[in-house]
Amino acid sequence: MNRKRWVLLLLGIAALLILTGCGSGAPDVDWELSITGDVSQPLTYSFTDLAVMEQVDLSGIMMEKSTGEDEVTSWSGVPLEMLLSEAGAGDFATLTALAADGYAIEIPAGETSDAIIALKDNGEWIADVTPDKGPIRLVTPATPANRWVFQVIEIQVNK
Repeated sequence: MNRKRWVLLLLGIAALLILTGCGSGAPDVDWELSITGDVSQPLTYSFTDLAVMEQVDLSGIMMEKSTGEDEVTSWSGVPLEMLLSEAGAGDFATLTALAADGYAIEIPAGETSDAIIALKDNGEWIADVTPDKGPIRLVTPATPANRWVFQVIEIQVNK
């Protein structure tokens, strides 16, 4: 095979990987997160949507547990503020985070600074290492870990 064909073949494979999402290394997960409530444009993001967005790292975060020993953890994910902005949340009083199992918790706006929708725990995909607590998790470093909702499916904005 000549060089031109090799280049075209490699470009084709790279394009296929990008189009199928395999290029990100993210697991293939069927999951959605909705931003609803007092927003100008309710939005729903798939796991793949979240995995290809800009990610931020939160390192050395104290996870204050209601039972067991506290621990220091690191998380990576999409800034919650970015998702709320895309949905047109504006100023809000509280957020209600809802989990797939029906758990819900209301979080005051002041406690959502630096919050992320985490996809990785200590550098590994949550969906791979703790599937029962994933594939995504709301991590709010300014609050105790009982507000860090795992398997989050909806964030309701409340004015």
